[in-house]
Amino acid sequence: MTRIALDGKVALVIGGGGMIGSAIARRMRQGGALIAVADRTLGATRDNSDRAYAVDLAEPDEISALFDRVIADFGRIDCLINAAGITSQGSFESITVEEWDRVQAINSRGVFLACRAAIAPMKAQKSGRIVNIGSVLAKNGGNPRPWIDPGEQIRAGNAAYGAAKSAVHALTLYLAKELAVHGITVNAVAPGPVASAMTSGFPEALIRQIPASRLGRADEVAAMAAWLCADENAFVTGEIIDVNGGLWMD
Repeated sequence: MTRIALDGKVALVIGGGGMIGSAIARRMRQGGALIAVADRTLGATRDNSDRAYAVDLAEPDEISALFDRVIADFGRIDCLINAAGITSQGSFESITVEEWDRVQAINSRGVFLACRAAIAPMKAQKSGRIVNIGSVLAKNGGNPRPWIDPGEQIRAGNAAYGAAKSAVHALTLYLAKELAVHGITVNAVAPGPVASAMTSGFPEALIRQIPASRLGRADEVAAMAAWLCADENAFVTGEIIDVNGGLWMD
């Protein structure tokens, strides 16, 4: 594994208790970063961090307080990784208003709140890295092929999830333009299906659509997120970088 130099950087990984978030925290820590992890429940996050914080990611006051605490504890925030997310599966017509709001609250609103809270401290230090975790489902209209097998949609991410991740992509582009002059880069990583307990029932027929012929790994997503935070990549901003084995190419 190639070491990505992040020595001395302070990274806040929001959603660090999840599979992708914890992989990012580990990878950045291996590069020498000091890691603050935030999640709704702490669980095993302490194993991948220098400090862990419990926070409701959908509450503005809690997000604001989180940034104050991290800056008080570490003195600065160099990198913000927005990796928190919840899934939603099923057909469009099966999505209730409550389910729609639940998914948007974490996957879209939570990212907005965290990015907004990061702007002032990063502007003050005239540098920063923001990396948002998007999704291939924000680009391809979903992996399933209901015209072939309607059952594929039942076990796959739906429009509520895709819409929330589309918002993350758009937010990334707007912020990248606004913040570039302040020495802050803003990018997103858009993973395809990643092997996990959640994708254990992922249809084999859909895996065969992936040119790499397999599901991705969390550490592959983590490597790209860490790479975007390195000093030598300061000229990369406003990108939605696919990590999907060729499932979607643009």
